[in-house]
Amino acid sequence: MVILAGIFLGALWGYVYAARRNGSGKDKAQYAAVWGVIGAILSAFLAVGIDRMM
Repeated sequence: MVILAGIFLGALWGYVYAARRNGSGKDKAQYAAVWGVIGAILSAFLAVGIDRMM
């Protein structure tokens, strides 16, 4: 569940970032995809860390 939240928040962050820089629709899609993947990777580390604490 944490990983899905990381994907969603990362994609949202990437879209907003590209929109603020006046990017085209393709720019917004690319930034959303890249930041979604980054969010998934970071949240996977977070999920493993939470799992190891319990």
